[in-house]
Amino acid sequence: MTSALPDGLYADEHAVARCTWCRSTPAYRDYHDTEWGFPVADDRRLFEKICLEGFQSGLSWLTILNKREAFRAGFANFDIEAIARFDDRDVSRLLLDAGIVRHRGKIESVINNAQRALQLRDTCGSLAAYFWRWEPDPSTRPAQVTRAALRAMTTSAESIALSKDLKKQGWSFVGPTTVYAFMQAMGLVNDHLEGCVVRARALDARQAFVPPR
Repeated sequence: MTSALPDGLYADEHAVARCTWCRSTPAYRDYHDTEWGFPVADDRRLFEKICLEGFQSGLSWLTILNKREAFRAGFANFDIEAIARFDDRDVSRLLLDAGIVRHRGKIESVINNAQRALQLRDTCGSLAAYFWRWEPDPSTRPAQVTRAALRAMTTSAESIALSKDLKKQGWSFVGPTTVYAFMQAMGLVNDHLEGCVVRARALDARQAFVPPR
């Protein structure tokens, strides 16, 4: 029964335990079960994730998930080269797109960050090779991920350092909290709570994953 589960978990209709935050909608549950905490090496997907985390700032993640397809349509499926060529006409077009979050600063940030991503890719070979350098040492992580521990982990030493490095390279909307959420989304950290059915699957996926260099 749900009442017998540790704080932060709930039992679904099959009595399977999951993180409570994904309980409210099927969209949250699907994202929790198939993406959150699983390792990603594809540059387009990584760029999409960091952009959407920037758009999420000040909003609920569900708002972003519900608009995800519209974001993909508006931003050329997060093709980095295509977005880097966006101009003022594209900004105006996106500001009229009711399907996305119409925030000029965030829209312009995606274009800027695409241009910065191309530079970073020239230096490091890929975004994936760059981002996977920032994976935390497992020994610095809590022995158990509990709800109380997770509340205290809206940032980390790694997210602060990565945020600082990205800003130094000219990226925007990449504060430490946004970057930590990105680290969760791309699998640099696995913050499924202890007892969540997906935690072991995410751990197995990470063990089978070879970070790009």
